[in-house]
Amino acid sequence: MTNQTLVIVNTTGRQGASLARVASAVGYNVRAHITTKLSEKDGAVAKELRQLQNIELVEGSLEDEKLISTLFLGARRAFINTISWGDEVAIGKALANAAKKAGVQHYVYSSMPDHAVFGKGWPSLPLWSCKFTVENYIRQIGLPATFVYTGIYNNNFTSLPYPLFCMKLQPDGSFQWTAPFHPDKPLPWLDAEHDVGPAVIQILKDGPQKWSGHRIGLAYQLLTPRQVCKAFARGLNRPCTYKRGAITVEVPIPSGYRSQLEGIEELFGKREAPYFGPDIEAPAEALRLWEGYRGMEEYAREVFPLEEAANGLTWMH
Repeated sequence: MTNQTLVIVNTTGRQGASLARVASAVGYNVRAHITTKLSEKDGAVAKELRQLQNIELVEGSLEDEKLISTLFLGARRAFINTISWGDEVAIGKALANAAKKAGVQHYVYSSMPDHAVFGKGWPSLPLWSCKFTVENYIRQIGLPATFVYTGIYNNNFTSLPYPLFCMKLQPDGSFQWTAPFHPDKPLPWLDAEHDVGPAVIQILKDGPQKWSGHRIGLAYQLLTPRQVCKAFARGLNRPCTYKRGAITVEVPIPSGYRSQLEGIEELFGKREAPYFGPDIEAPAEALRLWEGYRGMEEYAREVFPLEEAANGLTWMH
């Protein structure tokens, strides 16, 4: 493995942290960006990153022009996953411009589709369409780039009362998941912490000569909601059922996320649109990148109880 620099933006997120762990292990010099407020809130991940070999932490706001102007200097590869801090489109464009100016040769951008462009009357999802706008800009400026479209995180599930992926504990000890998805329509799933890193490392290894301009559906299982619950039931050794129903919001959430949830209910609940749109298929291409994925049953058995315990829950005892 050559000792080249890899820039990762949003390294305390599930995608970025997964890549940082693998990249540092195989010998990359990782320049890992974290935001100030996230390093304070997600101290455990930032602390872990500091203990890894070959990691240089760069801490600061992505609205800081000086930080962005120096972030990619000397780097030839980058992985970018922005989230909705400030103006995500402006930040995404500024990062792309800085990477091109610095001579980055392979820019892997975590994008998502804008369903409104497919001409089927589907609505845009606000937290996805901004990523698609940035993707188009990256193409326009000629930056050699690959675009990964991630499936639904297995890690989204929790028994806490958060909307959409609440695996609600019932009085009899079973679980019930209520969501607007058709019970028998397959959805793409991804264990982001386990599988993003190895897949992106392979994309970087293959290089832009294979993947430049390409969109990759990064998901390893196509499971219906009923199949998800069956996998949870096997993994947890307790009943788990699916109920199709409206998204309920029982805790305070940002207004932008509320709009996203409303769009998901319309797009995937009422319209039953394909998750990645009609042009991207999964999981065949993802499996060619990385075959050692963690499936839903293994996640439910090995990881879900640990994440629940970390949230202060005790149902597993």
